[in-house]
Amino acid sequence: MESEPPAPTPPPLTSRGVPPLIFQAAPPPRPGTGKGWKIAVLVLLILLGFSLIGNLKSLLGAVLGRGKLIKNHETSLEEVVIQDAETDSDDKIAVIEVKGVITGEPDRTGSSLTDDIKAQLKAAAKDHAVKAVILKVDSPGGEVLASDEIYNLISEFQLKHNGIPVVASMGGLAASGGYYISAPCQYIVANELTITGSIGVIMHGYNYRGLMDKVGVIPEIYKSGRFKDMLSGEKEPGEADPEERKMVQAMIDETYGKFTRIVAQGRGFAHEHNKNKGRSLAPDWKDYADGRILTARQAYDLGLVDQVGDFKAAVKSAKELAGIPDASLIEYEQPFDFSNLFRFLGKTEAPTLKVDLGLEMPRLQAGRPYFLLPIAAH
Repeated sequence: MESEPPAPTPPPLTSRGVPPLIFQAAPPPRPGTGKGWKIAVLVLLILLGFSLIGNLKSLLGAVLGRGKLIKNHETSLEEVVIQDAETDSDDKIAVIEVKGVITGEPDRTGSSLTDDIKAQLKAAAKDHAVKAVILKVDSPGGEVLASDEIYNLISEFQLKHNGIPVVASMGGLAASGGYYISAPCQYIVANELTITGSIGVIMHGYNYRGLMDKVGVIPEIYKSGRFKDMLSGEKEPGEADPEERKMVQAMIDETYGKFTRIVAQGRGFAHEHNKNKGRSLAPDWKDYADGRILTARQAYDLGLVDQVGDFKAAVKSAKELAGIPDASLIEYEQPFDFSNLFRFLGKTEAPTLKVDLGLEMPRLQAGRPYFLLPIAAH
């Protein structure tokens, strides 16, 4: 017979007859599972994505027929060729676009419209191959100060660089402030369907005293002078000082007077330099400078524009004024910058409710004068 294996020896008993407790060593700690590294990787991937987008801009532009990017070492802008010359000409025509409401407020990158136009004009002035500039306008107007700053930039550019004509090419809308910034240009081309004119100034505010009375809100005002609360919306309808309205109207009239002067000066400058090409102001043009909108043909008859035509016609006129047979069309763009990305990600805004009416309405500030097409403000 085979012998059976010996039975396992039981653990020794304690003095109370209970087996002793057996302790096992704790397993070694697992590597940390924090989320910090995941967030860091995610941020790096996002930055890499934006970098790829910026680097592929030129490739996509070429595929879509937009052209190629050329680094301009004298400025922080990138030169984009939007149309090559038909010949082997090295001459260029710089296209500067003004689209939407004219404002001096900076965008998310910290740059305003006036800053952008100033930088683009500076880049065009430093490039000896640029023989003309086309100001592509599609705007209902905007702030008086911003419009005047752009007007001054264009006027100074043409005075300093007499051989580089600036041609305005009006799109669907070039009214009020949109015309104000076009007036100093040596030549103005309006599309057949352009809405222009609206030469005038507007300032508005809201009287909400009736609403305050309904909800039981009573204002208490302490002021240092008689007119310190001018344009206040808290006054009773008949409480406004008659002198206040006179002063505000005088300011509007003064600003309007400057508007008409820059139109006369700009068109006079254009007529002097264009010689037989272009139009001169009609003797009764001021009769139509009462805020009314004008068609391109009406503006042409009044001498407010030199030609009725599209963007191609503006390019042709720019070549003729510059005395060149051919040229490439270029634009200037801001290069991709990580600092702008960080500024964008770091800026937060309060949530707002927006209603889509099919038209982007400008945000008019009470008490600030505007060169603005009235139908865009209501």
